[in-house]
Amino acid sequence: MTDRYQSPLSERYASKEMQYIFSPDKKFKTWRKLWIALAEAEKELGLPITEEQIEELKAHQEEINYDVARQREKEVRHDVMSHVFAYGVQCPKAKGIIHLGATSCYVGDNTDLILMTEALQLVRKKLLNVIAELAKFADSYRELPTLAFTHFQPAQPTTVGKRATLWIHDLLMDLEDLEYLLGSIRLLGSKGTTGTQASFLELFDGDMDKVRRVDALIAEKMGYAGCYPVSGQTYSRKVDSRVVNILAGIAQSAHKFSNDIRLLQHLKEVEEPFEKSQIGSSAMAYKRNPMRSERIASLSNYVMADVMNPMLVSSTQWFERTLDDSANKRLSVPEGFLAIDGILDLYLNVVDGLVVYPKVIEKHMMAELPFMATENIMMDAVKAGGDRQELHERIRELSMEAGRNVKERGLDNNLLELIAADSTFNLTIEDLKKSMEPGRYVGCAPVQVTDYLRDIVTPLLEENKEILGLTAEINV
Repeated sequence: MTDRYQSPLSERYASKEMQYIFSPDKKFKTWRKLWIALAEAEKELGLPITEEQIEELKAHQEEINYDVARQREKEVRHDVMSHVFAYGVQCPKAKGIIHLGATSCYVGDNTDLILMTEALQLVRKKLLNVIAELAKFADSYRELPTLAFTHFQPAQPTTVGKRATLWIHDLLMDLEDLEYLLGSIRLLGSKGTTGTQASFLELFDGDMDKVRRVDALIAEKMGYAGCYPVSGQTYSRKVDSRVVNILAGIAQSAHKFSNDIRLLQHLKEVEEPFEKSQIGSSAMAYKRNPMRSERIASLSNYVMADVMNPMLVSSTQWFERTLDDSANKRLSVPEGFLAIDGILDLYLNVVDGLVVYPKVIEKHMMAELPFMATENIMMDAVKAGGDRQELHERIRELSMEAGRNVKERGLDNNLLELIAADSTFNLTIEDLKKSMEPGRYVGCAPVQVTDYLRDIVTPLLEENKEILGLTAEINV
């Protein structure tokens, strides 16, 4: 359709798997599973529901008669009751017991919780695959020295692999938060109009034990550990806020990674994948723009801004429920997931195809290394009989002179030549060049990478090896 708006999240960014989770088909099939679970629970607790009625419901749970539901909704203006009616058309023997004792939130809210759970599981799967690819990258380049930056100013060297562990570390914190939240999500159950379960107390003739067991049975049949112990008509909208906060945390980590890649691509040290026929610029044919990393940043901004939506919804709910959450959460929660899904696919695609240019990295390193090696040079000069205080002042002066040569005259860094020509140091240019091995200045970085991967990352990946091995295709 070209004559109406279509969400770019579906058309360009999110995977088919994530789109299906929030599709009408998935939603309405889940409604029917919930109606079956409710009927089974009520039957087991003694209500006059037959096995024949339940079998009839099961026989049609996958066959949504959308045309009947749409026509009915035009008449009654109520989506849930329209689908109750449509299900009843297919199940004439069971139509009288569909949705028995429940409110609309029984199917609406429980389905939202189920869909968010499944979406979080897909996010977890993709997050682990990104971590696995980053771990391979970190291991491959654990010893490759590179110029490290503070304030984007040259600082002490690190290694390319060590820098990658910082990206992994952020994602592992996101994974911890996600797994905690996944472990805490429960169903709403069937709490009734204001959360008091009054309709069930009536259905079960005041038998409180049976009322208590309804929620437990529903949760068990739907594969959940239980239901929230108290609620109004809806589950607390703080759940949505917690969920979107998890997504925003991942977006923060992805954005930081994308920034680093964009800066490294500017330096020509590391580049994101670039296809043979890809066009970087409509005007400048030579350009290789980091468009995937830029897209990660763009979508991440959207997800981080999305956090405000469930916060506002949760904070402004009145008493046991109001309906000013509905339109907002139909947008903010699914689209937050679609965006983070696109982000993780991009992240995986970029890491899987990162191109490293060791010669450029070495060139940048060697342009700055003489400044960073001054401490070692000074110690060598002291060993050769020099005065530490005098040497410190002289090396400071020569460093300033070399810095002026680079910044004001556009020359190469000639600090080593200046030191070699200064009799104070009693060192030859050959002596000084021995100090210019970059690996001497990366500290514990290679060992840190090895230890981190061995002790933290690899055990996690081994525990989850059955879900690794994803690849991500980028649409545009």
